[in-house]
Amino acid sequence: MALKFKDIKNMGKDEREKKIKELKLELIKARATVSKSGSSKIKEIKKAIARLLLLNHTQ
Repeated sequence: MALKFKDIKNMGKDEREKKIKELKLELIKARATVSKSGSSKIKEIKKAIARLLLLNHTQ
């Protein structure tokens, strides 16, 4: 799941938009099935979305 900044930078704008939508859906699913390990997964998904949004708005 860990999206590296350099990998995101190599994506096209459409790819990043698609990935954001996928991650938001995954975040909703993760919140629905919260468990002890789920909270760390939610945190990881949020960070990935933040990275994608950061690059989306700067370019």
